[in-house]
Amino acid sequence: MVEVLKFTFVETDLDAIATAEGRVAVLVPVEGNLGQEARRVNRLSKGAVARMHEAKAETAKLGDVVTLEWPAGMAAKAVDIVYLPRQCSVEDARKAGAALAKRRGASELLAMLGNHPKAAEIVAGLALRDYGFDQHKSAEAAEDARAVTVMASKPAEVETAAAPLLAVAEGVFFTRDLVNEPANVLTTTEFADRLVALKSYGVDVEVLEEEKLQELGMGALLSVGQGSVSPSKVVVMQWTGAEDKSAPLALVGKGVVFDTGGISLKPAAGMEEMTMDMGGAGVVAGAMKALALRKAKANVVGLVGLVENMPSGNATRPGDVVTSMKGDTIEVINTDAEGRLVLCDVMHYAQERFQPVGMVDLATLTGAVIIGLGHHNAGVFSNDDAFCNGFLKAADAEKEGAWRLPLGKAYADQLKSRIADLKNVGGRPAGSITAAEFLHRFVQDGTPWIHLDIAGVASVSGETAMAPKGATGWGVMALSRMVADKFEA
Repeated sequence: MVEVLKFTFVETDLDAIATAEGRVAVLVPVEGNLGQEARRVNRLSKGAVARMHEAKAETAKLGDVVTLEWPAGMAAKAVDIVYLPRQCSVEDARKAGAALAKRRGASELLAMLGNHPKAAEIVAGLALRDYGFDQHKSAEAAEDARAVTVMASKPAEVETAAAPLLAVAEGVFFTRDLVNEPANVLTTTEFADRLVALKSYGVDVEVLEEEKLQELGMGALLSVGQGSVSPSKVVVMQWTGAEDKSAPLALVGKGVVFDTGGISLKPAAGMEEMTMDMGGAGVVAGAMKALALRKAKANVVGLVGLVENMPSGNATRPGDVVTSMKGDTIEVINTDAEGRLVLCDVMHYAQERFQPVGMVDLATLTGAVIIGLGHHNAGVFSNDDAFCNGFLKAADAEKEGAWRLPLGKAYADQLKSRIADLKNVGGRPAGSITAAEFLHRFVQDGTPWIHLDIAGVASVSGETAMAPKGATGWGVMALSRMVADKFEA
């Protein structure tokens, strides 16, 4: 597991700058005078900071980082000068921290944040961007203490403000680790075991095995995994942080640990990326860890369906009819449209058992959403405007792209089957919407519901503002923010 940076918060000590090893970061405004920390570094470096600042005065932009290598008069191997004014947005502060993370390498870092009002957000950006998944590389990595010392005028205040942000970063890292793992490592059993480990943070975790799923009648979910030797499972994680016994918010995740497409086999090119088809379950897991670590005063239950979609002599065939836990029969037209079969049973179970105050499902559900929204926004579908707007506001605050798409009877009609209650696909037109309408059928009257299609944002081929290429952890921050805004006492 990739560890989040270890932060030590101390009071500003200008005399300690000269002997600090590794890297030293100092903030300077885009315009105006240098602060006391920058002035001390300037004096130690024999005016190098002032000369650099003067040279960059006309071209420097907010968030730029300029590095002085092996500055004279200092033990540090580099000084990173960050152009960041006091009056900046949360996004700008986090991007500044992310820029420092990219420069840090394996070095210790002394971050001189002084009395900057968004020091905690700079710390959050540092933590989120300083991630690399290299557990399966045999080359010897450079020694990395993963240590950052934050010097601030009021270190206790910065530490307090940063604590919940770092808790969320832990959840994001958990999600990234899960999504990045290869399928031969993250089997359904291994996935469940990692979720059981959340008990150490106060989460109540229960694993429902195949025998129990058969007893419950989860025929849709079980049909997806019946071609694999890996057993299908449902994991239920409960966080009871509210003082009362109020109904929980339910988070439901698709956990297909590998998706070959089943009998409707995917093309070989790019199939290796289907290790990320458990991304929805990964986000639910990360969100539950984040809520537990920051001691959220809310009741939240996370449920994930863990399966593997493989072709075999026992696999579900196109044309088969399966029966969901709700009792609806489903004609399987395409075995590669399997995620909705997993989700419909887990969603029904969540509502029957917990009567949630609201339900959010997450899934790398359709390639169609990537065609529509690319890799910048998740597709958002909902039956409740207020509930949906609360999530969209939270996602915008955390700069996690999300865009609402429509629902409607005409789309649902595309799922009519000749021989069963419905089909699992509705053809190529509006593929993401018909998938959402499939799930909509399993939402009970009176349950506010959001469906998040995260196929385009769960794992990306290039770096983002807060993550290197690969798993992003998208959604953990937005869900944590939504819980804080709407469900915490």
